[in-house]
Amino acid sequence: MATPSIQLNDGTSIPWLAFGSGTALYSKDATKQITDAIKAGFRHIDAAQAYSNEETVGDGIVQSGVPRSELYITTKLGKVPDGKTVKDTLQESLKKLQTDYVDLFLIHTPVQHADLKSTWKELEELKAEGLTRSIGVSNFLPKHFDIILEGATVVPAVNQIEYHPYVFKASQPQIDLHKQHKIVATSYGGLTPITRFPGGPIDPALDKAAKRLAEGSGKSVTQGQVLQLWLRKKDIPCITVTSKAERLKEYLSVAELPELTEEEERAIDESGSTAHHRVFSSWIDKESNL
Repeated sequence: MATPSIQLNDGTSIPWLAFGSGTALYSKDATKQITDAIKAGFRHIDAAQAYSNEETVGDGIVQSGVPRSELYITTKLGKVPDGKTVKDTLQESLKKLQTDYVDLFLIHTPVQHADLKSTWKELEELKAEGLTRSIGVSNFLPKHFDIILEGATVVPAVNQIEYHPYVFKASQPQIDLHKQHKIVATSYGGLTPITRFPGGPIDPALDKAAKRLAEGSGKSVTQGQVLQLWLRKKDIPCITVTSKAERLKEYLSVAELPELTEEEERAIDESGSTAHHRVFSSWIDKESNL
């Protein structure tokens, strides 16, 4: 049950579905969850220096028994300690993850770096050295792109953001900029509408789509799967996390479901736009005057 991939602006491709090591796994031993996810069929693992568990993520990857060449590993740059360089931190991450390179290295948040332009230049050098195959950012607003794109030799391949129907409207300036530069948005918190705000205005649209998909496929379809299909319809990779085997199967089986119709996608867009709920990086709303 292979998940689809999405091509990036640097010629590489990123698996649409990723298993994350943050949120519930933050600062915890992620070995078992990572191993279980890979054995279940996940091939994209999303890590971060700030999650304080890269070492156990690396253990989980090794214990899965799946060759490194079959995996896509993302990690993210945290705050660079005094006296160290971006390269120093990535080399530490590679040691913890037990790999010679990552597929994608992101600046986790713009607010931790006083000189974004020079930080981005360091990422460009790491890509040239082969320590990471692709480079990108996370939680960036258009004004942050203005800083790093001036004089850049590499355009970010990815901007990882909180993205779901309840920030659909607020995220449009970011999405418009992404399209302009062929940057792929990847989504964390994509299931927020049902995990944090059940019974909200998008529920009828989710239920209607789930019913149509279930009738057409002969399979049970959940609201969570519809949200993942909504992301897939927009070519936005989805990062999720769970400790339950049945959830792993549920997320992976989305690959076997047909696409949402344009009408279903629009209904979710429109109903999601009637409410605004951002769970992570609340500073974004303040800087966007929301």
